[in-house]
Amino acid sequence: MSPTRTTIAGRELIVSNLDKVLFPSCGFTKGQLVDYYVRVADSMLPHLHDRPLTMKRFPNGVEEKSFFEKRIPSHAPDWVASVTVPSTDGHEDIAYAMVNDLPTLAWAANLGAIELHVPLWRAGRRRKRPADPDLMVFDLDPGEGASIVECCVVAQYVIDELESEGMEAFTKTSGSKGLQVYTAAKPHTTWDAQREQAHEIARKIEAEHRDLVVSNMRRSLRRCRVLIDWSQNHMAKTTVCVYSVRAMEEPTVSTPVSSAEVASCLKKGDPRILRFTTDEVLRRVDRQGDLFAPLAGD
Repeated sequence: MSPTRTTIAGRELIVSNLDKVLFPSCGFTKGQLVDYYVRVADSMLPHLHDRPLTMKRFPNGVEEKSFFEKRIPSHAPDWVASVTVPSTDGHEDIAYAMVNDLPTLAWAANLGAIELHVPLWRAGRRRKRPADPDLMVFDLDPGEGASIVECCVVAQYVIDELESEGMEAFTKTSGSKGLQVYTAAKPHTTWDAQREQAHEIARKIEAEHRDLVVSNMRRSLRRCRVLIDWSQNHMAKTTVCVYSVRAMEEPTVSTPVSSAEVASCLKKGDPRILRFTTDEVLRRVDRQGDLFAPLAGD
């Protein structure tokens, strides 16, 4: 299919190869990817807004080579917002794209950016970059012999700890095999303070549930256990954005879930209960709205 010039929300965009299959197992195409992101935009954009974007691009689909792209491409339209962030390793500064509107979200999808990853801070009008965190995350990753069902148990442990500190927790699937628990960062917190808080919560849960939980990244410790990855609370790290598609066999999505759904998955012991594809997520958003809305900020 030859490139097509289209207009989205007043911006002119050239889209191409919309019939290219990105997920061979189910025939899901780039056109369907773009369509999903356009249709989920109202719920997703508030979580992308003003956050430096890292794209995981799959030009030829999920079974072919992929690459992470942090630097905004030189061919990006001039209306794509960007922000320059000093490198944390002493190398040159990096200019990132920011997905602040619908045309930019469609532009990213047209690049074959199946996965959209963002940090736990916003650029906004702040002069300090990276800014202080506005979100905290615990990435629950099941080791061999465990699944998202065990993650449901650990998620409740994390939620209980956060609530004991007066912090409201929100859970989403990773879109892969685990769960992620988010909360708003404490006002005026620093990265060091947040990282230490997250580490302490993970260590406390590990000490109380050593048969199920590990906080050390070493793979040899993770068999039949769930890793609480607290280390994601770092200014230079990113996590997959809520509502992002994941590059799995089928187009599964990182999806907000309710406490009732987590409890149902645990009770029935069925990982499929917390597995959602693009079509299912669009129906959920129409029915439930954005369960992550309280974390979207101003």
